[in-house]
Amino acid sequence: MSKSKNPVAIITGGSRGVGKATALLLASKGWNVTLTCTSSLKDALKVAQQCIELGVEAQAISADVGDIDACKETVNETLARWARIDCLINNAGTTKFAFNHGDLDSLDAEDFLHIYKINVVGPFQMVKVCKQHLLKSHNPSVINLSSIAGIKGIGSSLAYASSKGALNTMTKSMARNLGPIRVNAVCPGFIQGDWLRKGLGSDTYDMALANIENTTPLGLAVTADQVAQAIYNLMELSTVVTGETVILDGGYHLTV
Repeated sequence: MSKSKNPVAIITGGSRGVGKATALLLASKGWNVTLTCTSSLKDALKVAQQCIELGVEAQAISADVGDIDACKETVNETLARWARIDCLINNAGTTKFAFNHGDLDSLDAEDFLHIYKINVVGPFQMVKVCKQHLLKSHNPSVINLSSIAGIKGIGSSLAYASSKGALNTMTKSMARNLGPIRVNAVCPGFIQGDWLRKGLGSDTYDMALANIENTTPLGLAVTADQVAQAIYNLMELSTVVTGETVILDGGYHLTV
């Protein structure tokens, strides 16, 4: 395969939410994309088809970022198709909903290990296998999908908040040491969408959304499309920015 004229991005967790929104935005900007997922390949294939309909090339594969061999295969399939990687978007993540951080009995060591495996080790492994190929790009970047939870110590569970704090620290360490690859994290607050509604339950979701809209300085909760736009800005426009954790929450962090 000859080298693609279009820039190429790998998006982990690309079947829905922020991953889907980012894939469609990049496709509209002329990027070819590889999407990965673990349990929703059918949905990821639909997103890839939507990208293709926007005039680019796209593929979706089943790959667990916690498995180093799956990470290697993701890179190999991307290179086999387009012979380049310009951006890695570490979007895949997981949690266990246990909102009372004082209830230590709601989590155990296995919960921590599983959440860290996907939210911290997974991004590390993906950067590790992409690094040498990113260095061949004229504008290489990594975007880690973190959370306000990792900054404020809040969110779906103590384990989740801790993992996102670790991801933020890793982002800074990588940015310091992997240049010219730019490494940044986006840290959304409450993201409107089906994933959070399912995790919270519809009643709690609706109450939380109303509270955020009524109390944050900007009177809003972010959408997946707004997070995708921030990701694109860091990839393509903010070419002098690295090592940043960009909060995307309408100012909610100013209230807690």
